[in-house]
Amino acid sequence: MARVLHIEDDPRNRLLVRKLLSGDGHEVIDAADGLEGVRLAIAQRPDIVLVDLNIPGLDGFEVTLRLRTEASLNGVPIIAITAEGDRDTSFAVGCDGFLQKPIDARAFAKQIAGYIGGQRERMMSTPDAAGERLRQQSGRIVAHLEEKVAELSAANERLREMERLRTEFYRNISHELATPLTPIVGYLRMLMDEELGETSKAQRKALRAMDDCIRRLRSQLDNLIDVTGLETGKMRFFHKEYDFLDTVRRAIAWHADAIAERKLTMLEELPRGPLPGYGDSDRLGRAISQLLDNAVKFTPEGGIVGVLVRPHEGTYELVIADTGPGVPKERAERIFDPFYQVDGSPTRAHGGTGVGLAIARRVARGLGGDVQLLAAGATIEGMFLGGGAFSLSVAKRAPTVVVDTAM
Repeated sequence: MARVLHIEDDPRNRLLVRKLLSGDGHEVIDAADGLEGVRLAIAQRPDIVLVDLNIPGLDGFEVTLRLRTEASLNGVPIIAITAEGDRDTSFAVGCDGFLQKPIDARAFAKQIAGYIGGQRERMMSTPDAAGERLRQQSGRIVAHLEEKVAELSAANERLREMERLRTEFYRNISHELATPLTPIVGYLRMLMDEELGETSKAQRKALRAMDDCIRRLRSQLDNLIDVTGLETGKMRFFHKEYDFLDTVRRAIAWHADAIAERKLTMLEELPRGPLPGYGDSDRLGRAISQLLDNAVKFTPEGGIVGVLVRPHEGTYELVIADTGPGVPKERAERIFDPFYQVDGSPTRAHGGTGVGLAIARRVARGLGGDVQLLAAGATIEGMFLGGGAFSLSVAKRAPTVVVDTAM
């Protein structure tokens, strides 16, 4: 039994060849275009390659020239199967056989068996003519590649322009949203503090609901502003003296309602404070909130979320773990990519925009630390939480240099 690689863009022809050769005991691997065919040939190391000359991506001549440069495929016969194509040019670029379409279904398996067994065909023209054909074909290949390079260059330029427009959009929309939100927040606070008159119990309940929605809206707006910083590579930091432990506690308090609503148990293993630091406590608080939000969101109702703070020689470490499903191993390398979501489908069970972890990591790096996924989970207050677990570290005294935070 031989392994046959068949490179053909027409599914009907692929099916016919598969039936004819599988019936003769061969393993058939299909490729729908030249690029896929080259990749499979190098990866699978077939015993014979059947290639249509008129295929997308790289045509059959280009595929043959490419495969003839692979030492691992030295001696593997390459057979051109085509309705349109020159026999001598096929041999000149390295083919060992030439079959005209439509193939003879009765004789096809026997013909392929002959090639596998060592049969080879020769070109009918003289070596000089063959060399000229090869030069002509090489010229066509160069022209084809030049055309592709030009197309890619134009596409790349369009992508750069789209990136620039997207960055400007983030910046403009952040400003346009922040402007009307400022008086809304101010007047809502005045109503809640009853500075504009006494409110009833029902009104206070409605105002608290509005306040919660505005806080979430403000959080999304902050994310938009941070995304702009990631796009431009210049995330602003405003350093001052702060208490790391107090920043952690304030972030936990901000999530108290969500934790209670989902009936989660909160475990805290915190040292005695204060833990003095120098850095941007506002940005750090938002980064911690991103990790807490992630834990609360993905932990099933009635589960556990744990927070652990550990001072080290030059850094503070925060570990946030939960009893949720954790991150699949095959996705672990992607979760810090901006806009990436483990479940990004429109019907996903959890909300979010896919920028939280990216922002948290870049804030931590801007403060002289990092955010890492802990694959084995963490033990907090004597209980092992083996779901999702992240470690955030920051320098006790953050660097004052401008940090490139570009994605």
